[in-house]
Amino acid sequence: MRFPELTLPVLLALQSPLAAAAPEAVVVVAGDLHSAYERSAQFVALVDAVRDRNPGTPVAVAINGDALELGNAVARRSGGEVDFAFLAALARRGPLIVNLGNHEPDFHDVPETVRRLRATGAQLVAGNLRDPATGAPYVAASVDVPLGRHRVRFIGVTTDRLATFRVAVRPQLDLADPVVWARSALPGLLPAGEPLVLLSHAGVPVDRQLLPLVPDGTLVAGAHDHLRFTHEAGRTAYFHTGSWLEAGAVARLERDAAGLRWRVALEDVPAAPADPELAGRIREVLARHLTPEDAAVVGRGARALSPSEAARFVVEAARRAASADAAMIGATTFGAGLPAGEVPRHAFDACVRFDGPLFAATVDGAWLLRLQARCNQGPDTPFAERGGENLVFAAAAPIEAGRRYRLVTSDWAARQATRYFGPDAPAFAEVPGVTLKAAALAALRP
Repeated sequence: MRFPELTLPVLLALQSPLAAAAPEAVVVVAGDLHSAYERSAQFVALVDAVRDRNPGTPVAVAINGDALELGNAVARRSGGEVDFAFLAALARRGPLIVNLGNHEPDFHDVPETVRRLRATGAQLVAGNLRDPATGAPYVAASVDVPLGRHRVRFIGVTTDRLATFRVAVRPQLDLADPVVWARSALPGLLPAGEPLVLLSHAGVPVDRQLLPLVPDGTLVAGAHDHLRFTHEAGRTAYFHTGSWLEAGAVARLERDAAGLRWRVALEDVPAAPADPELAGRIREVLARHLTPEDAAVVGRGARALSPSEAARFVVEAARRAASADAAMIGATTFGAGLPAGEVPRHAFDACVRFDGPLFAATVDGAWLLRLQARCNQGPDTPFAERGGENLVFAAAAPIEAGRRYRLVTSDWAARQATRYFGPDAPAFAEVPGVTLKAAALAALRP
């Protein structure tokens, strides 16, 4: 066949598999953002790039919980000014769906948080989050979003771990068990013949029980664990996007011989380009709310560290500070990465979100090897091995089954030892005079 009026690039595009499988809709998803101002304007630019790559295709954005972060001093002092501007920027580009996570009410009570989120143009979901005073849900369990010739249904579910919510708002929360809620509510929420997106901010262990409850071919977005991976269960696409806007998921609704299905790719959010309007707003808010104490240099980094690299750096620092053989700390203790060169206080606090004393115990090598096997999970970890918390592990040398070791951890993990270490968790004792942030700061100082 001849195409005398077409150039070679156009011919190649017409003949490529991608050209033949143009998506019928696209959804860009991110979870566990935590006021990541160093990537917020860049994520908006990524959404613009996805729209440009898919001309004529409807594009929606879904934020799967924890857009806000109490530990970000600027976010806290401004009441989330940048965060709400970020969501409004996304809503101006197309449908925006927000599933409520445990950090959404970090700056305001629950009703005011819902009001402010809706004011951005976002549509809100979280089916198992209710007002204890009335028994009514704060927001809808699902919303139907027109995307081209489809009405895509988005269903939201959030964590029921009350301890992960800000103390002041806990009396305003009636949190149903996500799985119990889903078993009861999902049969009445499933759309007839239309695409389905389940937004779960409940973590991998809960999601394992949710996956069998949705129709084959559903798009299931997970969050809360700060993990990053994709997984296919039959025709169902399941993924987590990590945290702090390191990456976003681009989900394409495609049609094959068996019908509609979602195909997901995780894309890094690059340092550039950035949406200029939001980038300018972020600079202005930072200048207005950062104090000299926030800007004070507290250490130096030999090179820039990604969030996952920074977490491993701090866990190793804790190990050294406690004179331990090994260290294990939950990954959600950590947030942003660390810059190269001078590290200001506000950047350090964004990396090490929580402080507290370190705790240590003496453990058997065989037991420690079993713990180590559950740690340092990355995108390539087999799905069968993803059974619980996202744990970061460091050791001075390879662990041997026949030896005894000193293991150090954070106060949060030590106080919830059974959850993190299992029913045979060791008895931890506080390490005198050593805290997590002090250990990390010591490692950053020449």
